[in-house]
Amino acid sequence: MVDGVSGSSGAGNGVLSGSRTTIAQNFDTFLQILTTQLKNQNPLDPLDTNQFTAQLVQFTGVEQQLKTNEFLQSLLTTTQNTQRSDAVSYIGKQVTVSGSTTQLKGSHAMWAYNADANVANATINIKNASGDLVYSQTGSLGMGEGTFVWDGIGSDGTPYPDGLYTIKIDGTNLSGKAIKVSTSSVGLVTAVDFSGSEPMVTVGASKVPMRDISEVRSPDVASANQTTS
Repeated sequence: MVDGVSGSSGAGNGVLSGSRTTIAQNFDTFLQILTTQLKNQNPLDPLDTNQFTAQLVQFTGVEQQLKTNEFLQSLLTTTQNTQRSDAVSYIGKQVTVSGSTTQLKGSHAMWAYNADANVANATINIKNASGDLVYSQTGSLGMGEGTFVWDGIGSDGTPYPDGLYTIKIDGTNLSGKAIKVSTSSVGLVTAVDFSGSEPMVTVGASKVPMRDISEVRSPDVASANQTTS
């Protein structure tokens, strides 16, 4: 996986090196021809200096462009290395990822939520991968961020197998006005994949891009507003 990224950068550097070698060889040839022309020019019809001056300017422009490309390639390589280091540091950490689906594993599934206001009447529904309702709970939620942990036991007392489950939280205030409650999945990062154009972290059974991660924290740190089924 890492070799794929490194190989791509190496190929880019090889192209730049080859281009620099070619322009240097052409420039040396140009100077040799120019020197020969100057030595053997007709005094009555001297070589037009504007022509070879224009060619010198062209060679200089190409050389500057190659240097710019080398700088950009170096910057890209540095950025890729930084992304890889950042991604690896996520392994073993608990992350919050956009979306409402998370993995139940070992009788533990966790979601994060954010309520726009205090929710007097909240309904929490959890469905399995087939879309069947397996768990439902009512109660109240405080305004702001919190987490909900499910132990995998259905509302009827049935223990459900490990797998992907989706949560939906609806709520109203004391006046019956609907309150928006957004949800995110929470899980541990177990691996990082560098084979694509950007690092993908493995959270549960899913691979997600780093840009979808909204929070990273130690798995031992629990939210102050944590709600358990």
